[in-house]
Amino acid sequence: MRMTRRAVLAAASLMIAPAALAQSDYPSKVVTIVVPFAAGGTTDLLGRILAERLGARMNGRFIVENRPGAGGNTGVAAVARAPADGYMLTMGTVSTHAINPGVYAKMPYDHIKDFAPISQVASVPNLLMVNVDLPAKTVPELIELLKKNPGKYSFGSSGAGTSTHMAAELFKVSTGTDMAHVPYRSSGQVTQDLLSGQIQLTFDNITIAWPHVEAGKIRALATATPQRLAIAKDMPALSEFIPGYDASSWHGFFAPSGVPQEIVARLSKETQEILREPAVIEQLRKLGVDPVGSTSEQFKAHIAAETKRWGEVAQKAGVKIE
Repeated sequence: MRMTRRAVLAAASLMIAPAALAQSDYPSKVVTIVVPFAAGGTTDLLGRILAERLGARMNGRFIVENRPGAGGNTGVAAVARAPADGYMLTMGTVSTHAINPGVYAKMPYDHIKDFAPISQVASVPNLLMVNVDLPAKTVPELIELLKKNPGKYSFGSSGAGTSTHMAAELFKVSTGTDMAHVPYRSSGQVTQDLLSGQIQLTFDNITIAWPHVEAGKIRALATATPQRLAIAKDMPALSEFIPGYDASSWHGFFAPSGVPQEIVARLSKETQEILREPAVIEQLRKLGVDPVGSTSEQFKAHIAAETKRWGEVAQKAGVKIE
């Protein structure tokens, strides 16, 4: 039976209506942004900035919920299992969406299939830092000290498989040194034990470390970025001593796969615009954070490249978490 033109148009409108409605009504209730790390860290900070600005721009309420554990896997896995309606999102990182798949023997989620990338939010430099009492004031002195004392010194990280852990593993592989790894649940705990001398070395986000470095309580030897930082032009980059070294951290915004594309597109657009707001740019750059604001497709390509790179590092370092 042939359909009239009016019937065809009516049928098409019924197919389009749910998606259009989802976009126009969203958000009609509270949106939870899961931060898979403890409060007070860089991921938490970025999540709260996004929640505040998205709420204001989208006339809704966005809240942050911290669910730390297993190098970020616990919180991210909860979002992977959440209903695909756009009301539970997550702040992922280089750890949860590039490193962990290569180091954990069993992952509670598929970092590609289970998520819709919204936007890369920021790139955050990691710093190589030591306790002020450690007899190494430069990178060459540190390498020499570690080579003379294999296994004697320990480094802390915010969890096995995190960017701070793998930055140190890349350092070990690149320099032929050996250190003991002490994983913590948060950067704050790492900082406290570095200050007290319980551990001697760490890599950590500049947002957490910089106030202690400026106060002279922690000694920063280098940045883990390819080039020197504008905020610390006198500090060398590790690439000046280890050619090609790069262990920058990054943070991104994700929805569970299956969330209507209209909602993902809108969240991506709003996030990109937030990261172009002068006040937000100034706030982040004061902390040493570089805002990114990529498209969903750009972010997807970045995740693929980073997954390959860190998988190779994990294999060379022999890092495998059962």
